[in-house]
Amino acid sequence: MKHKMNIGLIGAGRIGRVHAENLAYRIPGANLVAVADIFENAAQKLAADLQIPAAFQDHRRIIQDEALGIEAVVICSSTDTHAQMIEEAAAAGKHIFCEKPIDHELAKIDHALAAVEQAGVKLQIGFNRRFDPNFARVREVVASGQIGDPHILRITSRDPAPPPIEYVKVSGGIFLDMTIHDFDMARFLIDSKVEEIYAVGGVMVDPEIGKVGDIDTTVITLRYENGVVGTIDNSRQAVYGYDQRVEVFGSGGCVTADNNYPNTALISDAQRVHHDLPLNFFMERYVEAYIAEMKAFIQCVLQDKTPPVTGIDGRAPVVMGYAAKKSLQENRPVRLDEIET
Repeated sequence: MKHKMNIGLIGAGRIGRVHAENLAYRIPGANLVAVADIFENAAQKLAADLQIPAAFQDHRRIIQDEALGIEAVVICSSTDTHAQMIEEAAAAGKHIFCEKPIDHELAKIDHALAAVEQAGVKLQIGFNRRFDPNFARVREVVASGQIGDPHILRITSRDPAPPPIEYVKVSGGIFLDMTIHDFDMARFLIDSKVEEIYAVGGVMVDPEIGKVGDIDTTVITLRYENGVVGTIDNSRQAVYGYDQRVEVFGSGGCVTADNNYPNTALISDAQRVHHDLPLNFFMERYVEAYIAEMKAFIQCVLQDKTPPVTGIDGRAPVVMGYAAKKSLQENRPVRLDEIET
């Protein structure tokens, strides 16, 4: 087995820089040799900052590479480019890590996954929360039977502040942008298929979000084939910080994962006992998870194993997102097979 894999990264924005820094400095099996971005200055700056040998404006310079020996691509560009780039990379025989979602259209997702299957390359989707040590431990406890048969799942996911309106306009809406992570977590934590979704919600944070046809607050009920009932609650604004918690209650006990904090200091005075607010941004909250997911991708390629988050895992939360959207619009529970047909 070889010890290093040459990688090209597409997309030099916020998440692209996170992955680039990890690939350059924190993942021994990776050798980041090129970066591309439609904004060439962004690619050049990232390359200069991290001593990446090559920087391009055209992503095809990475996908069609021969000189640099690129074996895998990491796609961190805008969502509307993901499916196309997956197909191009697959056709070129490159292994692929792609940020979520694969696309907002199921037909495009299916076409991309078919291209991957035909090419015989690896594809891992960037659902980083699966690799968070807290949530991974919850899954381990549930899967081991330590809390008996699971009965109730609760997921709380609230952002510290709403995104810019320009982003909301193209994000696909809260269910395909924000809740998609929670849909994936719902699948990750409970070993059963979600068969029905019921969503309610409204605009309680920013009226501008409502004006562009989206909501910023929602509660979603999930019904699994094995009888488990799940709830997800989302808000675009939690004034106290990034709120990420899960709980699984079962016949033999309960397992919970709380927020992460910048320190464990507990302050006691005459008025109260308290600690500092939770971490305030997803890149702080999931530092370890971003490193772990990329290590897993490198290992699955080098060791010829199935990626821990497959293309099918990337597709399923999009189906759930459309079911939630239909449920909200029609004010009724929606079965997932309504979306598939």
